[in-house]
Amino acid sequence: MNKKLIITIDGPSGVGKSTLSKLLAQELGYLNLDTGAMYRALALAAFRAQIDSQDDTALEKLCNATHISFEHIGDTERVLLNGEDVSELIRTPQISMLTAEVAANRAVRQAMVKRQRELAVEGGVVLEGRDIGTVVFPHAEVKIFLVASSEVRGRRRFLELQARGMETDLARTVSDVEARDLADYSRDISPLRKADDAVVIDTSELSIRETLEHILAFVEQKQSQLTEG
Repeated sequence: MNKKLIITIDGPSGVGKSTLSKLLAQELGYLNLDTGAMYRALALAAFRAQIDSQDDTALEKLCNATHISFEHIGDTERVLLNGEDVSELIRTPQISMLTAEVAANRAVRQAMVKRQRELAVEGGVVLEGRDIGTVVFPHAEVKIFLVASSEVRGRRRFLELQARGMETDLARTVSDVEARDLADYSRDISPLRKADDAVVIDTSELSIRETLEHILAFVEQKQSQLTEG
């Protein structure tokens, strides 16, 4: 029997982490855990409560009082904030930028990392985010780091927002992506970076299916190595 692996998919915004994490989990029969959505949901809760992203005490209390969960309906995954479906609300540009600020808070990260480890302790899980392979699960058996140019990622996000009926501007969306990158890479606590043993895949010129095939091949290779070992 194949060992149930912990698979981490890290990378900046717009590289396809969420989509690929869901598809990979479906292919393997694993649990998918969108850690980025967890931070987004907390950012939405902070926005609603008018809590400043620098207010450590208030954010820590918010973490303790907030329940974030996932609901799977067929192939659809919904994000619940205290039982409310906030799947669409957490993907707005405003919440995206606020998420970078909230996620940089030490108390927030400690609370989220603790919860993520609890959910994935038995393996058989795909987790995506920005520090999963470096901080949350540094000993994960499979680590993927996705990259793509800011122009490509900005266009993807622009089309995504348009599809949701949101008015947006391509140049502004690319600029937002670059600003989020700066915040993620430069934050003091758990900055975005590639784990030394992660496999890097550039998705700029690849379709979702092509990228998924690359990941599946690597997972199969790792399974074989563990079985032989």
